[in-house]
Amino acid sequence: MRILVQRVTQASVSVNNREIGRIGRGFLLLVGMGEEDVADGGAALAPMADKVLGLRVMSDAEGKMNLSLRDVGGEILAISQFTLHADCRRGRRPSFSRAAAGPIASELFDKFINILRQSGLRVETGEFGAMMQVSLINDGPVTIWLDSNEVIAK
Repeated sequence: MRILVQRVTQASVSVNNREIGRIGRGFLLLVGMGEEDVADGGAALAPMADKVLGLRVMSDAEGKMNLSLRDVGGEILAISQFTLHADCRRGRRPSFSRAAAGPIASELFDKFINILRQSGLRVETGEFGAMMQVSLINDGPVTIWLDSNEVIAK
């Protein structure tokens, strides 16, 4: 599982020129499920959600990154993005063979979203498999890369 976390002051997602999700201060998450997530039955979902919710990258009163999304009551816009599993080692056209297949990835993504929602924070999503237009105002900018193979002790 791979997640690109972007701290934002606002973000939105549209499909066919219709806005389907919008948040204020919080995180835009680009989330990619990989074949390893299928193999382990989604074991990384809860630890990765906990990592996202606990990341201390929100500013405190002195402007220092000391607070988590939970601490500030931030919001989440999560977008499924299989292209995070692109393999560009050979040639110029990326291979996506390491990305989880659509139906399974959709199920895992939904489970991940449900875990995030259990935090009580507002969580918006895009539309799985759709062509989406994502807009954001990156705050900082702060952008963090999380890969379950590197973040979770196995």
